[in-house]
Amino acid sequence: MTTGLERFSLNQQTVRQWSLPELVAGCAAAGVRAVGLWREPVRAYGTAAAARLVRGAGLTVSSLCRGGFLTAADPAGRAAALAGNRAAVEEAAALGTATLVLVSGGLPPGSRDLRGARERVADALAELAPYAAGHGVRLAIEPLHPMFASDRCVVSTLGQALGLAGRFPAEEVGVVVDTYHLWWDDTVAGQLARAGRDGRIAAFQLADWVTPLPEGVLLGRGQLGEGCVDLRWFRERLDAAGYAGPAEVEIFNPALWRRPGAEVLDEVLERYRAHVL
Repeated sequence: MTTGLERFSLNQQTVRQWSLPELVAGCAAAGVRAVGLWREPVRAYGTAAAARLVRGAGLTVSSLCRGGFLTAADPAGRAAALAGNRAAVEEAAALGTATLVLVSGGLPPGSRDLRGARERVADALAELAPYAAGHGVRLAIEPLHPMFASDRCVVSTLGQALGLAGRFPAEEVGVVVDTYHLWWDDTVAGQLARAGRDGRIAAFQLADWVTPLPEGVLLGRGQLGEGCVDLRWFRERLDAAGYAGPAEVEIFNPALWRRPGAEVLDEVLERYRAHVL
């Protein structure tokens, strides 16, 4: 018997108020079989211990967030970024996930050279992709909404992400489709089809876009069905593109974090059924 939730995954940031053991126990109790994890709480708990905890509850890790921030122009900054990303690859492998989400990084201080920053991302991928592949991990480039281009991510469209990923084997570098970041782009339908044909879709993340935007936009993602994103349209397009992997709900929202985690998860599951399936 199917429930419609077989592909559902809960990203750790959606219920940030939960500790890692609470996340695992809460998901197991609700019948959720996959979680998306973040490096900081995993490292605080202990990567090996986190892996045992998740496996012991019968859960899988759909993705690890995040690597990236690869745009430093100085040699020391570049070396530090590469070292940090190799560590992220090793953590992903230890957790048993094949997907490491990459946020590319913004412009270095004082720079206006978007093209140069993107090329530095490509240069870093050339070093990291073989290392990740050797650990059974695929790098997943996540394009972020253009409002984050200056300080967080110089890759703003799915087309840009696919252009970078296309320089490398599909099994080594893919892309993340995040509804919050891509809903506005009128080329996204064609790019989703392209990503499917090329075998590049590594992860699918869901959140809604609400207005007016809150102060500190990074923490302003909406609950599913709360805003203007046609979430089911994205799911249907990914299905048509051949993607059959997890659908991971990742919502950064302080209002959700102030509520009991089990209550939030129940609401997310209800809205996922109503607005995604």
